[in-house]
Amino acid sequence: MAERTELVDRPGEVREEERLDPERLRPFLERAFPGAVGPVTVQQFRRGHSNLTYLVRLGDRDAVLRRAPRGANIKTAHDMRREFTILSALEKVYPKVPRPIAFCEDEGVVGARFYLMERVQGVILRGDAAPPGVELGPDLMRRLSTALVDGLAALHAIDVRAAGLESLGHPEGYVARQVKGWTERYFRARTDDVPEVEEAAAWAARHMPQGSGAALIHNDYKYDNLVLDPADLSRIVAVLDWEMATIGDPLMDLGTTLGYWVDPDDPEEMRALPFGPTALPGNLGRVELVERYAERTGRDVGSILFHYVFALFKIAAIAQQIYKRFRDGFSTDPRFGALILGVRILGSQAARAIARGRIHGLG
Repeated sequence: MAERTELVDRPGEVREEERLDPERLRPFLERAFPGAVGPVTVQQFRRGHSNLTYLVRLGDRDAVLRRAPRGANIKTAHDMRREFTILSALEKVYPKVPRPIAFCEDEGVVGARFYLMERVQGVILRGDAAPPGVELGPDLMRRLSTALVDGLAALHAIDVRAAGLESLGHPEGYVARQVKGWTERYFRARTDDVPEVEEAAAWAARHMPQGSGAALIHNDYKYDNLVLDPADLSRIVAVLDWEMATIGDPLMDLGTTLGYWVDPDDPEEMRALPFGPTALPGNLGRVELVERYAERTGRDVGSILFHYVFALFKIAAIAQQIYKRFRDGFSTDPRFGALILGVRILGSQAARAIARGRIHGLG
């Protein structure tokens, strides 16, 4: 495929309540880009649901700016210093992270601490529709989904000591802390009665497996956090959104990927979720993802039902947190008002997996 620059993911206008003042940014950008001159412009990548992401320009220099959303109170998930530190360490040992440029402690510049990183040009697959002019055919999706799971296995093989990231997390007891922590977060953000979600949390607490080791884990590894080469959409050039990365159990990371992975025979309500083109013909199915991961890593995946159910619960909890911020008036993004429906759908999917006692034959 010849390079198609028109496919590159592009920003748009900034939402009214999330505007930044370009002139307040100017002094910081001038320090970050010595010698750059010209107007300061700000656009926004509006498709994300968590940290706010902008494209900022000073003259002919540009960078991506990341800051926490308004109304966020989850320190680890929105700790910009931590995310900047992770990128700074990873760039030494892992070529698929954007290069960090500069960090700003002064909350007065944009209303929160933020950092700049390089903009990696490429294609990001969002929803289940192909970019204009692109056919996401079975051969491409087979190669891409295989590259996705192989990339996750490679990420879990990173030498965290060489990267200087040993202190990033505490792998002992990681699974139990995750179950406890996300359960507490869900109930703090709870707005509606969704029994299936609550039962998934209780089930996870009763079925925690032994840990499967420790590795650097991304915790949000899915299609729309991958930047693809416009000349070859099966080649991953960067992995984005490291806000939840830590040292923890790698099967928890695989579980999160499975939680966002919709199979063609899933109920229609699951296939309607905006989780990317995972159900298109050619994609590896959830079982095939697990089998490929086990082949590449040698890890025992016998506890994968737990990891899948917990991932569905965790994603529901994340959606619930964002929905509560919307309901409390911290965002007017209309997408967030519908997230309570996603919470219910994910709860139902978890209930089905628990009732089956397996993930399509595994577990």
